[in-house]
Amino acid sequence: MNNKTLYQKLVDSHTVATLDTENVLLFCDLHLMNEYTSPQAFSGLDEKNRSVLIPGQNVSVVSHIIPAHNEMPRKIADPASSMQALNLKKNCAKHNIPLFDTNDALQGIEHVVSPEHGMVRPGMVIICGDSHTTAYGALGVLGFGIGTSEVENVLATQTLVYRLAKDMRIKINGKLPVGTTSKDMILNIISQIGAKGAIGYAVEYCGSAT
Repeated sequence: MNNKTLYQKLVDSHTVATLDTENVLLFCDLHLMNEYTSPQAFSGLDEKNRSVLIPGQNVSVVSHIIPAHNEMPRKIADPASSMQALNLKKNCAKHNIPLFDTNDALQGIEHVVSPEHGMVRPGMVIICGDSHTTAYGALGVLGFGIGTSEVENVLATQTLVYRLAKDMRIKINGKLPVGTTSKDMILNIISQIGAKGAIGYAVEYCGSAT
C-alpha cells in the first residue's frame, strides 16, 4: 500500500464524491460561524426556502465584535455590530444551531472556544468563514477558511466543493539556538520560500529539531 500524507488521509476519509481530477465533494465534520461572515448565507437559505441539514455539526460564536473591556454583562455599543450579534442569535435560534452568545459564560474567540470544549479532535475536517481556521492543522485537523457563498452551501448540505492541494514537506533538523521559538522557525522558512511559496500546498513539517 502506498504511503499517504496526513493531508491525503484526511481528504480521502471525507470525500463524498470525486468531481474531477482537481476537485472533490468534501464532508465537513464541524462548521464554525461568527457574526461577521454568516448573515448573507442565512439570507440565501431563506430566499431558497432551505433549512440547515445537520444543525448539531454547526456552531456559532459571537467573536469579532466583543468589546475589550471586562464589564459584565457585556454590551455591544456600536449599532452595526450589535445588529450583527442579534441577527446571528435570531438565525441560530431559527435553525437550532448551538450559539456561544455575547454574554454566554463559555463565549470566547471562536478558534479558542472550539478546541477548549472538545469540539476539535484529530482526524476532522473543520471549516469556518475566517482565514485563521488553518491553525487547527496543529491539532491533526484539516481546517481552512471559506467564503460566504460556501458557508451557505455547507449549512444546506454539510459538504463543500473542495479544490485539492498539492503536498509539501518541510524538514527541520538540528538543535535550535536558546530562545528560538516556533514563530522564529516559520519566519525563517518564509524567508526562504517566500510569502507565496506555499500557495496551493498543504504543508507538513517533520525533522529532529529540538
